[in-house]
Formats: sequence, C-alpha cells, structure tokens
Amino acid sequence: MMAAGLERALGMLVLDAAFCERFFLNPSSATWEAGLPLSPIEADALSRVSRLAIARFRESLDPSLRGRLRGRRQTDPGSSR
Repeated sequence: MMAAGLERALGMLVLDAAFCERFFLNPSSATWEAGLPLSPIEADALSRVSRLAIARFRESLDPSLRGRLRGRRQTDPGSSR
C-alpha cells in the first residue's frame, strides 16, 4: 500500500510541471515545501523515475482529464484523490 504523501507526490509530478522541475533539482526541498511527508527512501525512489517517462505520461492523459485534475488540485490542495 502506498502512503498518502507518495500518492500526492506522484500526482504532483505528473500534473504540476513547476513542482516536477523543483523536485528534480532538489527532491527533499521540493517535497518539504509542498508539505509532502516522504521518507528518504520514497524521495530517492521517485527521483530515479525518468523525467521523460513523467512527461510522456502527462501528455498521454486525455486533455479533458488533465484540465479537470488540475482544476481540482487548485481548488482543493489538501485533496489526496
């Protein structure tokens, strides 16, 4: 089972390009600033995911879904779903 912080971090990596950029520059700082409770092991594992893979996944999402998810995150930043 994945922790809520890890689930949120994955979602933010896919849906929030600015967070994704900050994360790959400094995973610990980016997750701390975003209020994501990741263990060092989780942060390390996520930092080894290919940026290209994340970008490809982001682009593979249906545009209407991308917009709906982005809007939900902006209106409800505490939501883990």
